[in-house]
Amino acid sequence: MEQVIGRHSLHPDNPVKLNTESINQPSFEMQLENCRYAMLCKEVAEKSHELRKLRGQELQGLDIEELMKLEKLLEGKLSRVQKIKGDKVLKEIDALKKKVAQLMEENAQLRILRQQTMIISDGETNVLPQGYSPQSILDYSLSADPPLGHCASDTSLKLSLPFPN
Repeated sequence: MEQVIGRHSLHPDNPVKLNTESINQPSFEMQLENCRYAMLCKEVAEKSHELRKLRGQELQGLDIEELMKLEKLLEGKLSRVQKIKGDKVLKEIDALKKKVAQLMEENAQLRILRQQTMIISDGETNVLPQGYSPQSILDYSLSADPPLGHCASDTSLKLSLPFPN
């Protein structure tokens, strides 16, 4: 009886045999995934090893050629870092130069305003033509374009600096 069961299980059309073989052998897709997984694991290990070398953690096992290769790689990366740093420093210097120019211009305007205020506060305000206030003279002297049709009196010329052309 056992011989009959044994021959029956060996028969190629036996569904029980096909099921047990398919369980023992992975599918083609599963074999591909296993292969991809193995390649990715190997790549991760290589990259981890390379990173440790770049950090200087595993340099003992390297020969002269590998050390020179690593040195060239690091020099290239260092030069890129230095270039980016230099560009940023130059941009900051340009921004600071613009800020200095702006502050110097504001400072000059404030000096002019202070001088005009000191002149007006020294008692020369009684020489102003009728209808003019000290503020209107300051506004007039600080403006780039004098009002049209405005006749500047001799007094306002004494109180303000000449217009830049």
